[in-house]
Amino acid sequence: MEATRTAVPLGRLTALVFAAGVGALATEIAASRLLAPYFGNSTVVWANVIGLVLASLSLGYWLGGKLADRRPDPRVLGGVVAGSAVLVALTPFVARPFLDLTVEGLDEVSTGAAIGSFFGVLILFAPPVVLLGMVAPFAIRLGLERIESAGAVAGRLYAVSTIGSLVGTFLSALVAIPLIGTQRTLLASAALLALAGASLLGVRWLALAAALAALLVLPPGAVKAGEGVLLEDESLYQFVQVTERSGARRLYLDEGVAVHSVWRPGEVLTGGVWDTFLVLPPLLGRPLEKVAILGNAGGTTARAMGVYYPDAEIDGVELDPAVTDAGRRYLGLGDNPRLTVHTADARPFLRRSAGGYDLIVVDAYRPPYVPFYLATREFFELVRKRLAPGGIVALNVASVPGDTRLARAIATTLAAELPSVWTWQALRFNQIVIALERPLPKRELVRRLRAVTGDLAPLTRLAARDLQPGQSSGDPWTDDHAPVEWITDRMIVEYAAEGGRLDETPLPTAPR
Repeated sequence: MEATRTAVPLGRLTALVFAAGVGALATEIAASRLLAPYFGNSTVVWANVIGLVLASLSLGYWLGGKLADRRPDPRVLGGVVAGSAVLVALTPFVARPFLDLTVEGLDEVSTGAAIGSFFGVLILFAPPVVLLGMVAPFAIRLGLERIESAGAVAGRLYAVSTIGSLVGTFLSALVAIPLIGTQRTLLASAALLALAGASLLGVRWLALAAALAALLVLPPGAVKAGEGVLLEDESLYQFVQVTERSGARRLYLDEGVAVHSVWRPGEVLTGGVWDTFLVLPPLLGRPLEKVAILGNAGGTTARAMGVYYPDAEIDGVELDPAVTDAGRRYLGLGDNPRLTVHTADARPFLRRSAGGYDLIVVDAYRPPYVPFYLATREFFELVRKRLAPGGIVALNVASVPGDTRLARAIATTLAAELPSVWTWQALRFNQIVIALERPLPKRELVRRLRAVTGDLAPLTRLAARDLQPGQSSGDPWTDDHAPVEWITDRMIVEYAAEGGRLDETPLPTAPR
């Protein structure tokens, strides 16, 4: 016997399906934002978010169809939507303590992003998305009056659901999250869903929508906050944090493991990877005149360049204006009057630039991952064209003790475009890969480094001692094939499996 069904106006069902589409994709975008401070926003994390959201929607479609056939009651559908609203609203309040527990080990060992983000999405975001996936097939069942109109009704509701998903994607990513933050974006989505559910449940259920909307006044909780936090911000691209401890300010992005910039009052040498780029200008054999820093962050390298090479004109390229703003406010970014900051992606900037650089520093990597398009033969061909005669390009590449696969692959790719490639294992987890536009024998490079006197002499002598020819490793990478994440993940997982830790010995330029 066919189950009874209460007629529902198609317009009301259309609005409901639209709201579900908005909520589902707003939740997906917010998921990536909530996970980024803990696991980063690599392709591995995005694969987990997208894959599990699609799997959850698929499960929801199946469950929604079965439930609709068994109980084609508008109030059941309204309850499903109201339940999803409650789960979406709970997510930002539950996520942070849950993710804090998940990544307790990440501050010591940079591993687990793939597993951690997988279970983060599965536990926090999959349940409400499954409920939202149930809406469209259930609404189609309620909207069918005649079998002859089944195709038109299904097509209309699925089209509206997709339009809602598009609105949820662009509205949350481009407007809501930058304007009101991730927590309030999720709460606004939840209030919209509760309002849609009330259209089937009755006027009394408007109280749920009002209660969820009232939560918008709550201030967002701090993300991985602790003592000495000067700034926490969510930009269009990432989570940005500046801390101050023991007289030093540090810039963290996304997962909060790697330090992207350091500032100490009255000092520019840090003992970190930023100091290594100060070794390069003596290799030119002439005064440094023009530099491009691709990945300027808070300006630590540019600030030091201004002290030790004050005549050099510097183009600092930083994709995220929020990072540049943090650098100006907290990290001494404005201390070098010869620095011009450009808000741009590194490769498009280099393509548009006039070139003529004596030195190009590539430090735009988000540890531990290298953007693949900054590690390919096509990119290094562009770099070569933008170097002045005899110029130098240097890249900060992640490594782990005993495993330099990533650096070898990049050195191999560089050697396909530039005639002389060298490597320097400056720190345990940072190998500097250097390429020269014109080849020089090692004895001349060592002579130029050893001729340096003053503060930088201990560092240049260290580089002279440890400079090695770049090793070949397979075929050069291209824009079509650059398996950065695959190699990096294997390095990290194997190192962690051996019990490796992220303890670091500072360079001899470390402040005392």
